[in-house]
Amino acid sequence: MIFPIADTPNPPGRPYATYLLIGINVAVYLFVTLPLSARSPDLSDPVLHEYLRTIGVYGSVTAAEVREHLSAYDVLVFQYGFRPAEFSLVALFSSLFLHGGLLHLGGNMLFLWIFGDNVEHRLGVVRYVFGYLFFGVAATLFFALFARNSQIPLVGASGAISGVLGCYYVWFPRNRVRCFVLLFPFLVTTLMVPARIVLGFYLLIDNLLPFLVQSSGGGGVAHGAHIGGFVAGLGAAVAHERLPWASLKKHFRREGKLSPPCAEKVGSLLAGGAFDEGAACYLGLRHRAQRLQVAPEDALAIGDGLLRRGDYSAALQVYKRFIAERQNDNLLDRAYLGAGYALMAQPRQATRAYQYFLSAVDLARSDARAEEARRQLRLLEGGHSRSDRT
Repeated sequence: MIFPIADTPNPPGRPYATYLLIGINVAVYLFVTLPLSARSPDLSDPVLHEYLRTIGVYGSVTAAEVREHLSAYDVLVFQYGFRPAEFSLVALFSSLFLHGGLLHLGGNMLFLWIFGDNVEHRLGVVRYVFGYLFFGVAATLFFALFARNSQIPLVGASGAISGVLGCYYVWFPRNRVRCFVLLFPFLVTTLMVPARIVLGFYLLIDNLLPFLVQSSGGGGVAHGAHIGGFVAGLGAAVAHERLPWASLKKHFRREGKLSPPCAEKVGSLLAGGAFDEGAACYLGLRHRAQRLQVAPEDALAIGDGLLRRGDYSAALQVYKRFIAERQNDNLLDRAYLGAGYALMAQPRQATRAYQYFLSAVDLARSDARAEEARRQLRLLEGGHSRSDRT
């Protein structure tokens, strides 16, 4: 048995939205699930009658038989869990906060506790909460595509949490996850594993493989919802990453600073001290082939200049374009280091900077640059880590 118990590094401050979501789920379990699970259903409740007809109970059924096999919580889950065959907007959201048992709740909340804080810090409280709900809805609807006639209620926060994991996979690939390994009596230990390995295992082995080999309704685990949520998180994170470059070009165009494509002029403009014109010319290049005509030293000079000016968002986009388009360039370590500094200077970006500094260490062409990146990593790990929190 292997499962995650913590991650590192973690952002500064407290993840209040994550605490709130965990609190709501736990409160629903304590004050709704447990009491109703111990109570017999109301025999006059029309929802109970519909439930019995749906599961194929016909003819005379004694009250004792109903009380023996059903609880009031079963009836509530039938009403407020999401049934693909009976679409309900209320159930689409209420199902996200109902759970089938303590282990179901505990596993979901553990994953939200471990991975939610970094994503919340990246998005901010409001966007994080709306994103969580969006991922839950997307996961539920994806599941419904493969079980359109199912009357079995879908409940649980795992679809929404899978969306959070999808965001984490994109934004924090070099984070490390502490995993508890129990192969009793041979091995009981903890291991630090790269986040992408842990989350890739979760997606492929825990969900995609079972989803492909079992029927849509089998197993009692909604693998389709997990996959749908994860993919929604991946898509949202990638889209969120690409928006700044488009908005940056719109800003320069609105300010009248964006020049027509002129790759061949960038170097001479920078050499002549016309930084603004050279930067505007570079940012106006729409295609990768055009940007690759600019010397790598000049592209990095634009990023460095924007960084010194305090235009951190613009500098970051320049560095990220360099990284994406010049993977074999000898100056790639400088681009990763610059991106790390640009992120460190922005709100809610410190833990993302960790990813870039790690890559700068791996690709460093000099001991001085490697040590510079390691120094930033020590600052992040020393100031923001809560790897022992669980």
